[in-house]
Amino acid sequence: MSTGTTVPWSAVRSAAQALQGVAVRTPLLEVPALSAGRGTLVALKCEQLQPTGAFKLRGAYTAVARVAREGLGRGVVTQSSGNHGQAVAFAAHRFGLRAVVVMPASTPRIKVAGVERHGGTVVFEGKTRSAEQLRRAEQIARDEGLVMIPPYDHPDVIAGQATVGLEIIEQQPDVHTILAPVSGGGLLSGICVAVESLAPHVQVIGVEPAGAAKLSAALAAGAPRTLERVESIADGLLTPSIGTLTFSILRRIVREAVQVSEQEIRAAVRFLHHTAGLSVEPSGAVATAALLAGRIASTPGPLVIVLSGGNVDPDFYADLVR
Repeated sequence: MSTGTTVPWSAVRSAAQALQGVAVRTPLLEVPALSAGRGTLVALKCEQLQPTGAFKLRGAYTAVARVAREGLGRGVVTQSSGNHGQAVAFAAHRFGLRAVVVMPASTPRIKVAGVERHGGTVVFEGKTRSAEQLRRAEQIARDEGLVMIPPYDHPDVIAGQATVGLEIIEQQPDVHTILAPVSGGGLLSGICVAVESLAPHVQVIGVEPAGAAKLSAALAAGAPRTLERVESIADGLLTPSIGTLTFSILRRIVREAVQVSEQEIRAAVRFLHHTAGLSVEPSGAVATAALLAGRIASTPGPLVIVLSGGNVDPDFYADLVR
């Protein structure tokens, strides 16, 4: 079935098949403390259990696989604040390709180490996340004959991320609502591709830090808008704008963006640690934060929350859960 976008359903099925043995089919975990009082199941989709610690592996591997299969370049390059870069390095290593990841100097050391552990070369550009990293990555691509692997606004990346939605629907066929973190929109738009194709009745809600509310801005304007400033402990969600392609997909399904405060994000990380026994980074915990903060209305059927990643500096994490 086609979704009527540049990401056909056949591409999602192909991505799912190629990811077998590479990405984990992550479990849905019911946490009674979340379901209590809601009258329906609440389950967590545990993407922090991926080999690279985040859902990004799905999209990065799908895109890098095409580069390898079609012989498009001598290697790949991307810009990333962490999880996408680790996933690109991991995928490139699997295919014997060179990987260069351009990162801001403020990137948490654990995410830099993750890129290097998988054989990637890190190039620092700029102090914080900005357009500087993209320009440097594009220059490296031109100079060294490498292929750009965008972090979210790319059909192959979205097709890979859509396998999260595919698995949720297969694992919980009666799911009513899916909550997912949103930055550039790759994960959220991928889930929407799956929902539109398999279960169009499912409600999809994007959750973002109040200090980086780019989806709220885009939905209000009817088009992506670039925020002048973004700030949050959720370092993986600081993209200043939703992608053009991702927004064109998700806007047909997503009607609501929920914002959460820094305090609520911290509380969600603590809750997941102490109550569910799960180590989740702030970016991965924002959707849980929305539920815990009472921002999500009761649903007549099961609700699934995506935990998008678990890569966090150990000292910072210890402070968060103390």
